[in-house]
Amino acid sequence: MYSAIARNKRNTWFILIAFVLLLGAIGVLAGWLAGNNWWITAFILVFAAGYATFQYFFADREALAMAGAVEVDRADAPRYYRIVENLCIATGTVMPKLYVVDDPAPNAFATGRKPEEASITVTTGLFELMTDRELEGVLGHELGHIRNYDIRVSLIVFGLVVAVGLLADLFLRFAFFGGARRSGGNAQAQLLFVIFGIVAALIAPLLAGAVQAAISRQREYLADATSAMTTRDPDGLASALGKLAEYGRPLKKANTSMAHLWIADPLRPNALARMFATHPPIPDRIERLKTMGGTF
Repeated sequence: MYSAIARNKRNTWFILIAFVLLLGAIGVLAGWLAGNNWWITAFILVFAAGYATFQYFFADREALAMAGAVEVDRADAPRYYRIVENLCIATGTVMPKLYVVDDPAPNAFATGRKPEEASITVTTGLFELMTDRELEGVLGHELGHIRNYDIRVSLIVFGLVVAVGLLADLFLRFAFFGGARRSGGNAQAQLLFVIFGIVAALIAPLLAGAVQAAISRQREYLADATSAMTTRDPDGLASALGKLAEYGRPLKKANTSMAHLWIADPLRPNALARMFATHPPIPDRIERLKTMGGTF
C-alpha cells in the first residue's frame, strides 16, 4: 500500500508535467500551421499552465458541483456518518466531508487533493439498495481511494480530461471559423490547420478515455483490497458489487469526464466504449474478493 501511495504522488506530478508539455507541443504545431502565428502557441502554453494549476486546487469542487452533490452531517444522515466515522477510527484516517446526490442509481465516489481535504459522495439509491454490511464495504472502498491517494491522481485526470475536451472544441471552431476568415495566407497551411482541428476533435475524446482507463482500473482493484483489509469482510463488498451489477443504471447527471471517479461505471457504455472502460469488470472484482475472503 505504501508503495502505491508513493507511486500515486509521483504520477500526479508526472501527469501534470506531461499535460503541459503535450499542449505546448500542440501549441507549437498550431502556431506553425496558422502561418507562424506564435500568439496561438503562447496562448496554449499559458492556458495549459494556468488550467493545470487551477484544476489541482479546485477540481474537487468542480466534480462535486457537476454531480449535484449536497453536503450532509451527522443529523442529516446518521447511518452514513456512523459507518464512515467507524471506518476512520479503525484506520486512523481524518474524517472526510460527506455528500449525497439525489439519484436512484446506486453509486459512490471519493475526491480531494489529500486525505485531510477529502470527501465521499454517495447517491440516495445506494442507501436504499445496500444493507449496513454492504454499505460498509462500499464506503471502505471509497476510504481506500482516499488513503491510497488515488483521489489526487483521479482528480487531476478528471480536470485534464475536461481541458482536452475544451481545447479540442476550441481548435475545431478556430479551424472552421477563424481559418475561413483569413485572407492572403498560405492556402495549404490553412487546409492543414482545418484538418488538424478536425483530427484533434475526433482523437481527443478517445485519448482522454484511454488515459482514464489506464489510470483507473488497477486503482479499483487496490481500493477493493483496501476495503477488504479494513472491514475484514471482503464478502460484504463482493455482495455490494453484485447488487451494483444487477441494479446499476446510468446516473441522471452522468458525465464522461468524471466517470472514472465512481465505484461503478455511471454510463453503462456500449460495446465500442467498453474498449475504454474506466472500471474493471465487476465479476472479476467479485472473484478477487471471494478469493481474498478465503484467506481471512
